[in-house]
Amino acid sequence: MRTSNYFISTLKEAPSDAEIVSHQLMLRAGLIKRLAGGIYTWMPLGLRILRKVENIVRQEMERAGAIELSMPAVQPAELWQESGRWEKYGPELLRFKDRHQRDFVIGPTHEEVITDIVRKEVKSYRQLPLHFYQVQMKFRDEIRPRFGVMRGREFLMKDGYSFHTSFADLQREYRNMFETYTRIFTRLGLKFRAVAADTGSIGGTGSHEFHVLADSGEDALAYCPDSDYAANVELAEALAPKSVRGAPVAVLEKIATPGKTKCEDVAAFLHIPLTKMVKAIAIMRELQPDSPPCFALILLRGDHDLNEIKTQKIIGEFRFARDEEIVAALGCKPGYIGPVGGNDSAVFADRSVAAMNDFTCGANDAGFHLTGVNFGRDLPEPTQVADFRNVVVGDPSPDGKGSLELCRGIEVGHIFQLRTTYAEALKCCFLDENSQSQVMEMGCYGIGVSRIVGAAIEQNHDNRGIIFPPAIAPFAVCIVPMGYSKSETIKAATDALYLELKAGGFDVLFDDRNERPGSMFADMELIGIPHRIVVGDRGLAEGKLEYKGRTDNEAQMVPIGDISTFLKARLCSE
Repeated sequence: MRTSNYFISTLKEAPSDAEIVSHQLMLRAGLIKRLAGGIYTWMPLGLRILRKVENIVRQEMERAGAIELSMPAVQPAELWQESGRWEKYGPELLRFKDRHQRDFVIGPTHEEVITDIVRKEVKSYRQLPLHFYQVQMKFRDEIRPRFGVMRGREFLMKDGYSFHTSFADLQREYRNMFETYTRIFTRLGLKFRAVAADTGSIGGTGSHEFHVLADSGEDALAYCPDSDYAANVELAEALAPKSVRGAPVAVLEKIATPGKTKCEDVAAFLHIPLTKMVKAIAIMRELQPDSPPCFALILLRGDHDLNEIKTQKIIGEFRFARDEEIVAALGCKPGYIGPVGGNDSAVFADRSVAAMNDFTCGANDAGFHLTGVNFGRDLPEPTQVADFRNVVVGDPSPDGKGSLELCRGIEVGHIFQLRTTYAEALKCCFLDENSQSQVMEMGCYGIGVSRIVGAAIEQNHDNRGIIFPPAIAPFAVCIVPMGYSKSETIKAATDALYLELKAGGFDVLFDDRNERPGSMFADMELIGIPHRIVVGDRGLAEGKLEYKGRTDNEAQMVPIGDISTFLKARLCSE
């Protein structure tokens, strides 16, 4: 492709509203152009990258036995009402009425639609299993779209859905998809990790997320370097301490701590370790749908943070208590609250707190804390002891094979064992070998195709621009001639090289613009093309071309007659 016959639109500076590296570089490289908040046009260069990601996804999905179809983006509300998600999904679901005042949605996902198809088309166990997938633009009305394609409202996604006669067969396909996704992200050239995850709004009983590892990732991941254990921090279990609670030693004392409302400040003021502090988190629990919420406390060690996902699974729906609710329950403003001498509200303690003795906590009196606090002596045993916290570096791995480390990741894939969640709601059944009606088991498998592009850039860039993995770079090779429009020698040599590389099957971009060499070099590096060949008078005089890989520190000279063989060797080694 000659740049004179193509469209390249680069910027020296990123727009001021571009917050993260991938957003900045995608706009600067001209891969995308903003149309509205969270909605982008994929420009020619960006579309080439997107299509390369799609091709790898399609090849591996077909290799895995999945069948491609294309479902409508516009979906009738009746299906969402039938599944129960019309009310549950929330404002991210874009709803509208047609001219006949009938309710529709723009699909953020297609569980309802595919289940409706299968329940109408599949009647017998002989027709199962089935696995359908599509690659389609989705829309989620994010409250605050940001980070470019990383959290946009419109995005390209591969979503697949499998149907089975048994849970055992669903598990087989789940393993098949786990292996398929592993091949996909390996072929894409990304450093990634698969982690056990929460099922979230999709539902089901088990899931794994696939994360591209990047310091800018939104998700915290826990993993064990000595084993295969990995999980999203939302799900990673914090094991109970092996040590048993010690007997009370210290005397209960009430100590003035004026202006010290944070555990860190109290610990420093009292010259005690933060691990001897207990913080009380006030919540309101929704025990019954039509009853007022009940006040409760959750106790965590001072250096730990609450895991809301785990907590909701343990105690049910809850929210954080408002200041006035805390004062009404404990007679004290936030910052000094604790479990001693309060009301009869439920007190939930993290496993680490339940093992503590002689700890320090709020005194339910503004400006004061209690030291030397012990369960059984100074306050009742907790209502319930469970895992309420986020894991931290050094925690024992739940598989018993080492200690946990933390890293950050960008979620680009998610697989779910949906089980019968949607099949039961939409009455998707089949007749078994005994002509008995049975509910189908379902799996769901998603890949954020457009998100992969942003994630790849977050993981692979430098101060000059993007460093695309070769499998998804817009072009594999760029040719940059020095003075193409001024020298017939350069023009003839470059034209011949371009034809040779095209004939050899190379995906090549020929920069024939009448620009300064520095500008052309900067654009090619910004765009992230892996291999660059420079055609210059000095090199031609020696019968050589200048080659430089995108991540190479120095260029090297290659004989003109060897350039195709040289490039093939470099491409094969990647």
